[in-house]
Amino acid sequence: MAQQKSFSSNLGAIMAAVGSAVGLGNIWRFPYICGKYGGGAFLLVYLCFVFLLGSVLMMSEFVIGRRSQHTPIKAFQTLYPKHKAWGLVGALGIVTSFFILSQYLVISGWTTGYVWHSVSGVLSSLGTDSAAISSFFTEFSTSPWTPVLFLGVFSLIVLIVILGGVQKGIENVSKVLMPLLVLLVLVLCVRSLTLPGAGKGVEYLFSPDFSKLTGEGVLAALGQALFSLSVGMGVMIVYGSYIPAGDNIFKTAMWITGCDTLIAILSGLAIFPAVFSCGFEPTGGPGLVFLVLPNVFNSMGAASVVFASLFFLLLMVAAITSAISLLEALTAWICDHTQIRRWVGAVLFFVLTTALGVMFSMSIGSLSHIKITGLTLFDFVDRLNSIYLPPLCALGTIIFFGWVMPEEDIKDELSNHGTLRLGYYKLLRFMARYVAPLALLVVLISGIIS
Repeated sequence: MAQQKSFSSNLGAIMAAVGSAVGLGNIWRFPYICGKYGGGAFLLVYLCFVFLLGSVLMMSEFVIGRRSQHTPIKAFQTLYPKHKAWGLVGALGIVTSFFILSQYLVISGWTTGYVWHSVSGVLSSLGTDSAAISSFFTEFSTSPWTPVLFLGVFSLIVLIVILGGVQKGIENVSKVLMPLLVLLVLVLCVRSLTLPGAGKGVEYLFSPDFSKLTGEGVLAALGQALFSLSVGMGVMIVYGSYIPAGDNIFKTAMWITGCDTLIAILSGLAIFPAVFSCGFEPTGGPGLVFLVLPNVFNSMGAASVVFASLFFLLLMVAAITSAISLLEALTAWICDHTQIRRWVGAVLFFVLTTALGVMFSMSIGSLSHIKITGLTLFDFVDRLNSIYLPPLCALGTIIFFGWVMPEEDIKDELSNHGTLRLGYYKLLRFMARYVAPLALLVVLISGIIS
C-alpha cells in the first residue's frame, strides 16, 4: 500500500485521538469509580497510572504506526520481518476493534434515541417517577425495532464521516465535535455546580478518603487508566500512521492523556453535584445515564428539557468520536491488505458491524433466548471486550515495543531523526519493558478471576 494519508496538523492529530479516547466510559464510569474508591485519593493514583502507564501504551502504538506507515498486522510484520507471526497481535487488534464497535453501536443507539426523546419532551413527561423511567428504558431497550432504528442512524453518521477521508472527514469533524463536547460539558458543569447542595457531589468526587482506597480501588484505577485511552485495539497504531513526520510523539501523547483525563473530571462535575442536589444515590454505567439522570433532569422543572437534551447530545458526540476511530481502523486495515477502494471498505464494515450490533441489541429483547456460556449475545461480547481482548492486544503490543522492535528505530522515531532530546527515554524504556506488561497481566488475571 502506498503511504497513508496523514493528518494535516498536530492539532488535527490531537483532536482525532482525544475524540477516540473520550467515550462513554469517561462520562458514566470514571466519575463513579472515582467517588466510590476515595475521591481525591483515587484520583491521585489514577493520574499516576494514566500518565506513567497509559501514555506509555499510547506512545508505543504511535511509534509502531508512524514508523511502519501501516495498519496493525502489516505494522508488526514490517518492523520485525524475521517473524511474521507478530502480525497476530495486529490481527487481535482488528478483531477487538470489530467487536467493540459492534457492541458500542448498541449503547450509542440508546444514546441517540434519548437525544430524540429529550428534545421531543417524552423524557420530561415521565416526571420524577423512578418506576416510570425504569419501565420506559426497559421497553425502549428491549423493543425489537426502536433501538435498532436509532442504532442505524448513529452508524450511518459515523460512516458519512469515514467516507470523507482522513483530513476532510475525521480531522475536520473532530475539530468541530471536540470543542462542542467541551462546551457542552462546561455548560452542564456550571448548571450542576450552582444547584443547592451541589457541594456534596464535589466532595464525593474530590474529598480524599484513603480508607476507601482498597486494593480493589487501586486495581480499578489501573484498569481505567490503561483502557481509557483507546489503547489495546489497534486504533492508535492506525492514527499513529497518520501523524505527520515532524510532530513530537511524546508531546502529542501527553496532550491526549491530559485532555482525556480533564474531560472525565469535568463530566463528574457535570453529573454528581446534580445527582446529590436532587437527593439521588450515586451510581455508574448505563444505570446512571438512562435511569438516574433523567430523574435528576426532570427535577429541574422548566429547564429539564434543555439540560437533558444537552447532556444526551454530549454523550452522543463522545460516542461518535470514539466510533469514528474504530470504523477507521477497520477500513484502513482492509485497504492496507486489498486493492479495494476506501469507500467500499468503509461500507463493508458499516454493514457488518451494524448487522452484528442489531443482533446484540435484539439479544436484550426478542433474541434473549440465544445464549453463549449462559450469557446473552450482548453480555457475552461485553465480557470479551472488557476482560479478554483489549488486555491481550495491549500486552502483545507492549512486549513487541519493549523487547522486539529495534531500539534504534524507536529512538529515531521519538527523536524525529535525532532532532529532539529524549530525556524521558530511560523511564519510558523501563516502563515499557517491565512495569506495563506486569500491570496488564495483573488486569487480565484479575478480570478472569472476578
